[in-house]
Amino acid sequence: MTEHTITTVDELYSVYKQPGERAVQKEIRKLDTHFRNFIALSPFLVMGTDGGDGTADASPRGDAPGFVTVLDDKTLAIPDRPGNNRLDSLINIIRNPAVGLIFLVPGINETLRINGRATISLDPALMEAHAVNGKLPRSVLKVEVMSAYMHCAKALIRSKLWDPEVQVERTVFPTLGQVLADQIAGMDAEQSDAYLEVAYKENLY
Repeated sequence: MTEHTITTVDELYSVYKQPGERAVQKEIRKLDTHFRNFIALSPFLVMGTDGGDGTADASPRGDAPGFVTVLDDKTLAIPDRPGNNRLDSLINIIRNPAVGLIFLVPGINETLRINGRATISLDPALMEAHAVNGKLPRSVLKVEVMSAYMHCAKALIRSKLWDPEVQVERTVFPTLGQVLADQIAGMDAEQSDAYLEVAYKENLY
């Protein structure tokens, strides 16, 4: 170990215990009934991608519960809705198809973790199947499931994520328009907030 920094797996396991048998055995390579049900209940996920050049990205994805569909025991479909067109995740997937997903369900402290390989599809049938209010997604991510398992509730219990009593007042943090105005020369906070208000109402799909 070099000056308080862990640099090898052996050093890592000198600090941490080996995973328990149950933690290893719970990982499976398909979407069983429980995982399918959890995905159907989930309105939100975080997707991690790897740019293949030492960079990484984590992107939130959300919609009505069940917006991610299960095509078969090994395949998920995730619609890509309109965003800021940075396309960080999609560019990473083109470079390196590996993805990591964490599904959350409000009120449930356990989460579902899925690791797999993604492709970007414009298949007309798949696009139509994920239309909302007659509007197609920009594309659909097909994720081949390599591993899946439920993650215990400790992180969400510690964070009290679903506890309404710990929700902060919106006024304790500036609006996104104000944040951008503080970070970008010449940006007007009120104009940015007005633009975002319209986008949030009219451009979700």
